[in-house]
Formats: sequence, C-alpha cells, structure tokens
Amino acid sequence: MSSTIHRRSLLKLTSLLAIGSALTKADVYASDFTNQRFAEGPIRLTSNENPYGPSPMARRAMADAITQSNRYPWDVTTKLLEKLGTLYGLTSEHVLLGAGSSEILGLSTLLAALNKGNAITAAPTFSIWAPVAEKMGLTVTKVPLLEEKMNDLSAMVSQLNENTRLFYICNPNNPSGTILPTAAVRDAAEEASKKSLVLIDEAYLDYTNEPSLVNMVSTNKNIIIAKTFSKIYGLAGARIGYAIAHPDTINKLAALQPWANAGVSAVSLAAALASLDDKSFVASSKEKNTEARMYTQKELESLGIKVIPSHTNFIYYSLANYKGNWQEALRAKNILSAGTYEQQGQWTRTTVGTLKEMQQFISAVKAIV
Repeated sequence: MSSTIHRRSLLKLTSLLAIGSALTKADVYASDFTNQRFAEGPIRLTSNENPYGPSPMARRAMADAITQSNRYPWDVTTKLLEKLGTLYGLTSEHVLLGAGSSEILGLSTLLAALNKGNAITAAPTFSIWAPVAEKMGLTVTKVPLLEEKMNDLSAMVSQLNENTRLFYICNPNNPSGTILPTAAVRDAAEEASKKSLVLIDEAYLDYTNEPSLVNMVSTNKNIIIAKTFSKIYGLAGARIGYAIAHPDTINKLAALQPWANAGVSAVSLAAALASLDDKSFVASSKEKNTEARMYTQKELESLGIKVIPSHTNFIYYSLANYKGNWQEALRAKNILSAGTYEQQGQWTRTTVGTLKEMQQFISAVKAIV
C-alpha cells in the first residue's frame, strides 16, 4: 500500500515539475503572461502596478539568474550601479540600490531624523515614510493640496524653518496623479535644500515626458532623487528601487544599510538590468496605459464623476455624490480598488489596468451608480 502511494506521489510530483518546466520555457516569456496567470482572480486596481510586466527580456534574465542565486551578486550589482549612473550622466558613486524605492524613502527619513526637528510634505501624498519620521522624533507638517489637487509648493516652502530636516515632494503626486512643472519643483527644491534634506520621489515620472531632476545632485548634497523599477518596468514584486544623490550623501545613506546595496537579490538585479534594455516594452506600457487611462477618465466624466486629469497609471476622482461603500460595491463585482484619501469630496484612487480591465471597471461603475 505504501509503495503504491509512493509511486502515485512520485508521478504527481513528476507531472507538476513537467508543468513548471513548460511554464518556464513558454509562458514566462509570453507578453501576456501576467494576464494568463491571474485571469480568474479579481481585477487588481489597488497598488498602481503595471499589468503588462515584467518585460519579456526581464523574465528571461530572471529565469537565468535563479541558477546563480547561491552566490552573492557583487558583479551584477556593480553592473547595475554603473548602468544607472551612465543613464543619468553621472557615475556609479551617485547611485544606491534598495528593495524598492520604499527602502530609499525610509533610509532618507532615517538620515534626516538623525537630528530632531520637522518634516514638510503635501497631504495627501505618498507618505509611507511619515510614520518612521514621527517614531524617530520628527514632527510632520502636512500642507493640503491646492484645489486642483497639485502640491502647494509655495505654502510648503513657507513652512521651512531652522528645524526642518526633510522636505518631501512626490512628482507626479500619488494619489492625485497631478504633475508640477519641472522648473517649479527645481526652484522649490533649491530653496528648501538651503535648510533641509530634500527628497524628490519620481516613481511615476516615467509615465510623463517631464525630465528628471537628477542633474541637481552633482553639486547639491542635500537633494535625493528616489526612483523605482516597480511601475513602468513592471517589477513591483521584485522589490528594486534606487537613490540618485551626491556621492557624499550616498555614503551616508549606505551607512544605514547592513552593507551598501544589501537588499536586492540576484534575480531582481538581473531583471532591472534587462528592463533598462527593453525599451520597446517601456514604450508599449506607456502607450497602453495612456489609452486605458484616457478611456477611463472620459467614461467616468460621462457619468458625472469629477476626475482630476492624471499623468500617471492611476486616476483620482470624487465620489461626493455616492453614498454607499465604493470599495465593497466594486469588490462584489470582482474588482479591487484603492480607498478614499480625502473625506471631503470622497476623493478616491483607482489604478489603470489593461484596457479590457478598465472596460470591466466602467461596466461595474455603471451598475453601481
């Protein structure tokens, strides 16, 4: 009896391995791999993920890197640092890797909080770093967005004082999807850097045609640019982001890690390197996102829902006239959406998925409203 069970178990295991092998050789490289794998689950429009990634080149690189995961990836780390430095006209000494840009935001907060004082930020914005700041002794000053849901830079700058340790700008802003002119952000950052460390979060800049402000770090030690592979490159689950800053500032940030660039795996490093070369995938993701976003904005507006024009892969809209539980109503339609960020006006964010997913989202919205 036990022998029979053993043989059945072995056959089952062999079958599973064969299926896994087939997935590695075929589906892993398919351009619609993500949609194939998760087609039967809920439509996830919660976390601003790229529904098309990782890119085909990244998948190949990740599969190949698995066999090298028994070794520390020093050489691959160096290659990525050098590649990123060159990409922005800088050097590898201007770059620090982290497990997503979230780690970079956390490290920047810890660095700023070495001296007690205050931090200045917009509200609402991406504030995953704020609880750390408060626990480390910083008082967080939150400046409300303008009526058009843009960062009020002049009001933020006016809050600067001799005790300011961190000045945070998310551009484009999450959750509102608005973008500030590059010159305005540059001027505010320059002014704030005279008194404080300035952290500029460019997680969604790749969805726009605006230039990065990385060139500011060449001469300004108080500016840190946080960037990520989670969004346009489709590597949210791989957890890889990076800081661009003056080498002296990079050294200070690195001193807060177990060792410099410690948090990124060999598989994630390989994915990032390959993603930088897969320019057609990036262009395609941006184009498809724009199409799905514009469709969704137009449909929501046709239903009388106020929408803030987005420059990202998510949409911010008001549910002031809706009296039910929006998230639960969508969940009943097999759609997951983010929560409410501003109670006044019931401002809510929804990620832009594929065009098909957004068509399903709009169908659900029409049934709800």
